[in-house]
Amino acid sequence: MLTVLNALFPVFALIAMGRVMKVLRMTDDHFLKTADKMVYYIFFPAMLFWKIGGTGSGGGIDWPFCFACLSAILLIYLLSSLYIRLSVGDYEAGSFSQSCYRFNTYIGMAVIMNTVGEEGVGHFGVMVGFAIPLINVLAVSTLIWHSEKNFSTKERIRVLAKALISNPLIIACIAGIFYARFINSFPLFIDSTLRLFTLATLPLALFSVGGVLNFETLKGCFGLAFISALIKLLLFPLIGYFSLRFFHVSGIPFRVGMIFFALPTSTAIYVLSSQLRSNTELASASIVLSTLLSFLSLSAVLCLWG
Repeated sequence: MLTVLNALFPVFALIAMGRVMKVLRMTDDHFLKTADKMVYYIFFPAMLFWKIGGTGSGGGIDWPFCFACLSAILLIYLLSSLYIRLSVGDYEAGSFSQSCYRFNTYIGMAVIMNTVGEEGVGHFGVMVGFAIPLINVLAVSTLIWHSEKNFSTKERIRVLAKALISNPLIIACIAGIFYARFINSFPLFIDSTLRLFTLATLPLALFSVGGVLNFETLKGCFGLAFISALIKLLLFPLIGYFSLRFFHVSGIPFRVGMIFFALPTSTAIYVLSSQLRSNTELASASIVLSTLLSFLSLSAVLCLWG
């Protein structure tokens, strides 16, 4: 229990502080949007590049670990798509689908740094480099398929290409993998600079996560948000566990994988839902509920394998 407290309390305390600061008007929407852009486009990509590029692994990729995580994502996507066909309308479909398998990279990095350390961060960063492109393809495809607007083939390709090519986290992960493969170390002055970036990255990211939580949206979308949270935080870890076992993943990669599966949904689902005309109220409710309930899922994972 002490391990859980030591790992999760700092993370959720910063998220709560972000919410309190918003309520007290010490921050506002403009500040949070600016901070989120700084984290997304500058600080977090730099952190990923530094962590992956200097892992000391020579750019090696743990393929069984990556295949296990990607397989679990695809299975959850298929199951959520089946549920959408049975019970979810087109307007809610894109937001619901995303909330079942997208993950909060910031919270994941913070928890893994607190529990597994540098080696775990390296495994997580490399896996993220493969997971984010897959997730973007799944999310955008579903949003377009269920959109009221009829997208041409050219428009679909353009939206998908933009989601992939312009994603700074994908670029940082790929650059980090190549850097680790061919160079694998940083000059001291660069290493010290990137270390300072890291000190600013996670607190700012977690403040932003807390600041965008909107509890009012739970009133109208609680049912679907709760179902998506159950899929994300209960079914996803169960499927992920068997996927890791199937690919014979063990040790630190196994622990990183289980933390990954227990993460709340990403705050990015709101932005994409807004851009492609899906239900932003449901997206916001799913973010709030999965963030709150992820304390339980992460606690369970850490109690069993932390």
